[in-house]
Amino acid sequence: MGKFGKEAVLQLLALGVGGALFLGGGSALRHYERINPAPEIQVALPLFVQVIMAGGDRFLAANLGSVRALITESAKMKPDEYRIQAKVQKDVSWLNPAHEDNYYVATATLPWNGQVDAAQMILRRATLARQKDSQPPFFYAFNLVHFKKDPVQAAAWLRMAAAKMADEDERILLESFAARWVDRAEDLAVAIAVVEAMAKQAKRKDFRDYLAARAFRLRGLVALREAALAYRRKFGEPLQSLDQLVHTGLIAAIPVDPLGAGYALDAAGTPIFGGVRVDEYGNKY
Repeated sequence: MGKFGKEAVLQLLALGVGGALFLGGGSALRHYERINPAPEIQVALPLFVQVIMAGGDRFLAANLGSVRALITESAKMKPDEYRIQAKVQKDVSWLNPAHEDNYYVATATLPWNGQVDAAQMILRRATLARQKDSQPPFFYAFNLVHFKKDPVQAAAWLRMAAAKMADEDERILLESFAARWVDRAEDLAVAIAVVEAMAKQAKRKDFRDYLAARAFRLRGLVALREAALAYRRKFGEPLQSLDQLVHTGLIAAIPVDPLGAGYALDAAGTPIFGGVRVDEYGNKY
């Protein structure tokens, strides 16, 4: 028997054994009442069964699962059905983490429909499997900042995406976005440390100076917030104007923002960065 014949027999045997186990299990289960079976069990088979049905080829099994997710009419799906799609796409990721269509479809549909964690798992595995592809860490970063509200971790992943880009200008652009995201961190001490570390690693002087300016303005914001807290403790009311900090002697002068946006107060009297400006890299801040 030739090589092709042996492979065909092995595949048929695998399919036969798998089918017998699956059908036999189903026959036994018919004697028991089924109460609220998990939705994914109704649609997604166990991984080993998927591989057996693909003739032992996990890549083929991954392709079949990806096609199912790709042709699904997601606009007509109910919320619970997105959990089923997430299960199908996570299975594809386990079978072939480098599957490009799978992470694209997952990114486009899952996080927007309550399945952020599933999308992030798929993107993490794609990042590890696709060493030169900047897209998975970029999408992962976006989900962190948009859905998880974690700008510091998002910035780290965005820098990972930037490191994979061949074009220096595109790489600098992403790194500048990362610096902006760090500005939004609640823990300003962490934000300052991250931006200063980025500045030390920057190779281009203009970008290094830009990051140093962002760190400087963060330090200005820290000084204003500390003074605003002292004002509240002393006078028992929130700030109405930043000038009050100077008039009461809590600070000598309002810090200068090297990027030109200045500082302002939110509705609660907490100092924040000022109005929108556009920096030299085209970012709004």
